[in-house]
Amino acid sequence: MHIPFVDLKAQYETLKDEIVEAIRGILDSAQFIGGEVVTSFERDFAAYCQVGYARGVASGTDALHLALRALGIRHGDEVITTAHTFIATAAAIVATGARPVFVDIDPDTYTIDPSMIERALTGRTRAIVPVHIFGQPADMGPIKEIARRHALYVVEDAAQAHGAEYQGVRTGALGDVACFSFYPAKNLGAYGDGGAVTTNSAAIAERIELLRDHGRTTHYCHSEVGFNSRLDALQAAVLQIKLRRLDQWNANRRRAAEWYAMELAESGIKTPFVRKGSTHIYHLYVIATNERDAMRNELDEAGVTTGIHYPLPLHLQPAFAHLGYRRGDLPCCEAMAARSLSLPMFPELARDQVRRIAAIARAAAERDGHKELQRKSTSSHAALRADGGKEWR
Repeated sequence: MHIPFVDLKAQYETLKDEIVEAIRGILDSAQFIGGEVVTSFERDFAAYCQVGYARGVASGTDALHLALRALGIRHGDEVITTAHTFIATAAAIVATGARPVFVDIDPDTYTIDPSMIERALTGRTRAIVPVHIFGQPADMGPIKEIARRHALYVVEDAAQAHGAEYQGVRTGALGDVACFSFYPAKNLGAYGDGGAVTTNSAAIAERIELLRDHGRTTHYCHSEVGFNSRLDALQAAVLQIKLRRLDQWNANRRRAAEWYAMELAESGIKTPFVRKGSTHIYHLYVIATNERDAMRNELDEAGVTTGIHYPLPLHLQPAFAHLGYRRGDLPCCEAMAARSLSLPMFPELARDQVRRIAAIARAAAERDGHKELQRKSTSSHAALRADGGKEWR
């Protein structure tokens, strides 16, 4: 029995008739760029995120880039973020001319460690980009307090956290501006690339509108050089249909996560930790093991597709070698990169599938002598960093 990492076909089967009808309507109207369908989705997504404004763009990467541009981030500025994320987070910073400054992660939640942020501040720091990784929000309370004290912007990278909550507030409404990706495999995914910027600021929303459409004020008048980054009507139509089901899909993911947790209890495998007051929507279900590669091979041989997010942290990527980071600078990120394994996770995942995946993982853990691998207390982050994460269990 093959178990895919993500099953987009299963989701499509439940939506097929509605999707086909919506796409046919777009084709009949020939309104492919902009129009009421895009505006309607933006309005619905803003309401879902509990903000005043949402503006569709061409991708999650563009959402980050344009959001930073809209805030005035430019050459010579510094933006603090995490190295444990997809390269788009830092690439968007670089695209503005600014310098990404990487700090380490919390070893339990894998989100940016607020205690590391303040010591990374300089006179050039303009913004913080926390990443809501794997579906869990970053610890936004202390992050926003640091930003308030130092007059910094907070830009949420919410590409993996559609519908997640922190202290009762949804991602998208936790910073000055937030950025979403609608890549097909996301919890809310399009049938191609797409993204959105959300904010409570009318001024920021207006800047995004300008920047996403070549800086256009009238058809052939451009107040500045902008970009071609518009969410097309076909994607907006698909996203609007899917948005109505997002909460149920997220609930299904949480149910699957509970099944995993029960099946992997006492296995010695480190399962996801959920911060108190946060709602995790499990874009990814990520475990940790010292023998990650061997376990992945056994799952693959049994027909279970897995992933690794992310095997080489950003501070060690060749693309950022000029920033001067070295191995050992961010030990929690590096430990996670060496030990994490993403198991299949999608709303249609069945109980029997989870049971089978977990049985293979447990057997691999037992064979590799992992019974003592159950997570130890991580109350002393200093001790963890001192040994490069070796005692992270």
